Amino acid sequence: MNPFQIIEATAAKVPLIISIPHCGTEFPDELRNDYLEEQVAMIDDTDWFLQDLNDFAPSLGITVVYARYSRWVIDLNRDPQSAPLYNDGRLITGLTTTTDFIGNPIYKTGKEPNQQEVERRLNTYFWPYYQKVQELLDERKKQFGKVLLWDAHSIRRMVPTIRKEPFPEMILGDNDEKSADKKLIDITLKNLGKGYQVNHNDPFKGGHITRYFGNPANDIHALQLERNKNLYMDDSERKFDTTRATKMRSVLKQNFGELIEALIK
Repeated sequence: MNPFQIIEATAAKVPLIISIPHCGTEFPDELRNDYLEEQVAMIDDTDWFLQDLNDFAPSLGITVVYARYSRWVIDLNRDPQSAPLYNDGRLITGLTTTTDFIGNPIYKTGKEPNQQEVERRLNTYFWPYYQKVQELLDERKKQFGKVLLWDAHSIRRMVPTIRKEPFPEMILGDNDEKSADKKLIDITLKNLGKGYQVNHNDPFKGGHITRYFGNPANDIHALQLERNKNLYMDDSERKFDTTRATKMRSVLKQNFGELIEALIK
C-alpha cells in the first residue's frame, strides 16, 4: 500500500502542488502493536483535517498529495539522517520519534525502532512520499517551466516544549527566502496578512520538505505554511469548525489564484 494518497486536480492542471505530510492517522499492520494502546487510541501530533480544509484546491487545477500514516511511524518533514532543523534548544520530535510533543513515550518497552528498522521505514514510507512529490513537481515543471510546492501544516496554539508563548496565527517558512522566489513570498505574505497575524520564518523556517525541494534557481519553489489549529478547528483543537474553515479557505483560494497567475506569466 502506498504511504500517501493523491487527490487529483479536477480542472486544467496548474503549476502548484500541495503536500500535507502530517495529516496521516493510520499505522501499518506490522507496527501497530508496537505502540502503547492508549497513545494510538488518542493519537496526537497530527495536522488534523488539512486535506478537508484544502478540498477546494483540485477545482483550481491543484493536485494534493498527503500522508496516509501517522508521523509517529516516520516524520516526512525531518532530515532522513536525523540532522536537527533548529539548534536553539527547542524540543523537536525526530525522524522516528519515541515520544509525543509533550515528551510522553509512545512505544511499548523494547519496541522502539533500532537503526535497521529506521532504514526500513525510510525505504518503505519516507522516500516513496518524496519520490511522488518529485514526480508531480517534474510533471508540472515540464508543462509550465516552473512550479511551486505548498507544504501545509498546523499546530496547537500552545506547545510549551517548543515555545513558551502562543504561536503566531500563521507562520510562512521559506528557509530565509532560499526556497522560493521573493515575488511568490511577497504575494503570500500580502494575502495571508489580510485575514491573519502572519510571521515570516519565525519560529519556523520550513522543514525538510521545503528545504529539500525548494530550488528557485531551477524554477522549483517551495513554501511552508504553519497555522494554529484553532483557526479552522474548535477551541479544543479536536473538531473541524466549518465557519472558521470557510474564512481560511477564502484567504487560501485568493492566495493560490495569485500564485498560479504569477507562475504562469
